Amino acid sequence: MLRTVILAASRSSRIERLVETAPFSRDVVRRFVAGAQSADALRVTRELVGDGRAVTLDNLGEDTVTPAQATATRDEYVTLLGMLAEAGLTPAAEVSVKLSALGQSFDEQLAYDNARAICAAADAAGTTVTLDMEDHTTTDSTLDILTKLRKDFPSTGAVLQAYLRRTESDCRDLAVAGSRVRLCKGAYSEPESVAYQAAREVDKSYVRCLNILMSGDGYPMLATHDPRLIAIGEDRARWFDRGADRFEFQMLYGIRPEEQARLVGEGYTVRTYVPYGDDWYGYLMRRLAERPANLAFFARAVASRK
Repeated sequence: MLRTVILAASRSSRIERLVETAPFSRDVVRRFVAGAQSADALRVTRELVGDGRAVTLDNLGEDTVTPAQATATRDEYVTLLGMLAEAGLTPAAEVSVKLSALGQSFDEQLAYDNARAICAAADAAGTTVTLDMEDHTTTDSTLDILTKLRKDFPSTGAVLQAYLRRTESDCRDLAVAGSRVRLCKGAYSEPESVAYQAAREVDKSYVRCLNILMSGDGYPMLATHDPRLIAIGEDRARWFDRGADRFEFQMLYGIRPEEQARLVGEGYTVRTYVPYGDDWYGYLMRRLAERPANLAFFARAVASRK
């Protein structure tokens, strides 16, 4: 129920204005978002790489409605990738891209062309791209574009969401040699016809999908903060004899940093998902919906301002 309420709030412009103007918002956002500018993203990336972590960077913004907005997003990524290469932060740092930010909702060909330009820039910078997955209505389109991009950029990463009923089948299709696949739970509000609703069912699906990916020939990227699922991931890696160079854990910037450090200390590859940009509200609400316990951070921030 709490997750449903938070997701509803993420679509409310009125609540968005209230949150943006609240005196404690800056402190809350700073924990989960690197900053507004590419220079902020670069600074945080340098810190994380220095601590032994890999990074994937997300320029926030998915409500693109014009070709000009899509082009601006493409250009931002191309510039960022050049900065990462110049700073010597590749290949440890890659980028994550939402196709909706590149025009997918109104021109799929434009989204593909923009994504291709970003993939080319990543290749030139010595790194790669992962295509973020969004709500279920875009899944087929995103996987189609992924297939086309992989013809010239085979390291382009996919994202699959365990709460979708179709995902086990998608995992089987993508668990092939050279295929990088991020498995996450999913953080959009989806109907029961296409997605599991109960947390227990989502977790069970995650484990089934994890087993498919770990037993396949691809490169699994386990995106979770759940201690039980992390432990299962460690166990499955041992069971399927996967060394630390054949899979990785992924976690969000600002969430469970001590656990990220522990996994790095154990010799695992840990990639931190770092968002940056002004359009942080929708991202933050989905993070809270994904893990409502993060609301406690809001409470502490509010109390500190009283």
